Amino acid sequence: MNVITYGTFDLFHIGHLKLLERCKALGASLTVAVSTDEFNSKSKNKITAQPCSERMQIVEAIKYVDRVIPESCWEQKRDDVIKYNIDVFVIGDDWRGKFDFLEDLCQVVYLPRTDGISTTERKQQIVSKFSDESEIATA
Repeated sequence: MNVITYGTFDLFHIGHLKLLERCKALGASLTVAVSTDEFNSKSKNKITAQPCSERMQIVEAIKYVDRVIPESCWEQKRDDVIKYNIDVFVIGDDWRGKFDFLEDLCQVVYLPRTDGISTTERKQQIVSKFSDESEIATA
């Protein structure tokens, strides 16, 4: 079984690792599509801390991952499923129902996110920490 998942994978953390581990458990081969910088900024309204090339290298180094491809638009998912002979499409359950249109091509699985960890929260914690340190330094 061939599995695919999509994500930005910015500030790679344990939630990302657990997602990839669970994806790999669903099949023999795992393809991971990493959102490009341009796609993140124009379509997802996200600014990444790490450039796409670095995020792709990090994901590629994970033992569960067999192939890394760039994700440059929302519409590429159907083409990727066909091109890579995908049997299972996996995405976080915060997207529940959004990718059901792929069910004519493959199984669609929505996995729960890892409790207590998110990249957005991590970024907020970093900003808050540096803001607090800056206030202490100027006091």
